[in-house]
Amino acid sequence: MKTITKLQPTKDALTKSDIKRVCDILRRDDGVGAKDYIEQFSWLLFLKVFEGVEGQLKELEEAEGRKYKGVIDKEYQWSSWAKKDWKDKDELIHFINIKLFPYLKALKGDPKKDKIGEIFRELSGNRIRSPHNLLDVVEILDKIEKHHFQDTHLLSQVYEEILQAMGSEGGWSGEFYTPRPVIRLMVKIVDPKIGETIFDPFVGSGGFLVESFNHLYENSAKDVRAWRTLQTKTFYGQEKKPLPFLIGTMNLILHHILVPNLTRSNTFMEDVHNMPESAKMDVILTNPPFGAEETEAVQNNYPIKVSATEGLALQYLMKRLKNGGRCGVILPEGNILFGGGTMARIREELLTKFNVHTIISLPQGAFAQMGAGVKTNLVFFDKTGSTKEIWYGELSGKFTKKKTLLDEHTDEVFEKWKKREVSDTSWIVSIDDIKKRGFDLSPKNPTLANVDALLTPDVILGEIEKNQTEIDNVLSSLKEVLKK
Repeated sequence: MKTITKLQPTKDALTKSDIKRVCDILRRDDGVGAKDYIEQFSWLLFLKVFEGVEGQLKELEEAEGRKYKGVIDKEYQWSSWAKKDWKDKDELIHFINIKLFPYLKALKGDPKKDKIGEIFRELSGNRIRSPHNLLDVVEILDKIEKHHFQDTHLLSQVYEEILQAMGSEGGWSGEFYTPRPVIRLMVKIVDPKIGETIFDPFVGSGGFLVESFNHLYENSAKDVRAWRTLQTKTFYGQEKKPLPFLIGTMNLILHHILVPNLTRSNTFMEDVHNMPESAKMDVILTNPPFGAEETEAVQNNYPIKVSATEGLALQYLMKRLKNGGRCGVILPEGNILFGGGTMARIREELLTKFNVHTIISLPQGAFAQMGAGVKTNLVFFDKTGSTKEIWYGELSGKFTKKKTLLDEHTDEVFEKWKKREVSDTSWIVSIDDIKKRGFDLSPKNPTLANVDALLTPDVILGEIEKNQTEIDNVLSSLKEVLKK
């Protein structure tokens, strides 16, 4: 069986500075501006890269003895208009506005065409006014070879950086872009397998699906059958907002998920009371929106009515998971983990019908690079019966916008998780103890609690006296300095 391999780089590879120059050119265009440049960058990059994607799809079809049917007609392919010698430069802008965008928005007929039509119908259109700026961008992007893996790898890295910066500047607070070390830790714990369906109902920039693809590609056969399974029957996602939908699609394509099964829909609007078995997934990995509220009309779609989006999201995940399925979700440290009333009922449902096996507490600054200060936890559960005990772990470290979370910072907690080790930063709580405290799932490190409990009044008074002595010494020194 034919093996799918990644092609080697050529000499004139795109550079990181090239991509940043494209962004600078777009930002200074009169029609684009700072808020729109990522959208304009994305559709141009999409059309350039998709020409190479069609080449890979053609290779895949022919390797299985089928004739490939093209997606974009030749007149509208990147090479036809981007490399054309436009005598009147304004004619290029006219072609894009009057011909190219209407054609792409009208595409339909098969899943690939439907996807492109869906993407371009969501866009505001071409906002680049200067043909000179557009041609400068085209010239830079045209350095990407059709089957140039080094370029797509570089593009994906730079695109991730742009998304991270965009999320931070735009105040998405981690909903749009989740730090990749957090995602990679979650993927390692859930450990998706080839042949399983992997789903993110709040897909954002697509990080969970991208890292799941990387995990599967590195741990699976590189033959045509495995590649087709990864491309067509593995990755699924939903996204409510148009710009993240475009960006998530683009990001997945750059990371070699050539035909992403993403849909533009509001996940919370689905009625989950009678979720069909065919809609359920083997693996769910996600970072849902939290800290917001939904209307009563939306709440009616769920067994337990609650306005908080984190409460709705957790119920949604429970309903979409197959028997035997596995889920990893990021939840805020708040009512969803320890609140009473409806939140306690949701947790009781979770613990009774699912095996919540792991909760990892992230430090306060884990999302600092995104401008988010909320403390979060990684919660993992399987649909394999009720919960018997939960392994808790703490991810150690102090992180800020300048000192960001790295993969190496997750190694210790992952190694402890593999052995379900009990230590000063990891512990196990039985379901009986959890029930006694009202189904409270918040991570309360018993080691720290025991240290506080062991301190006698004499010791505490001694510490206070010691601190007071140090304060008196400092005050005396300051007085001596002031006298001089």
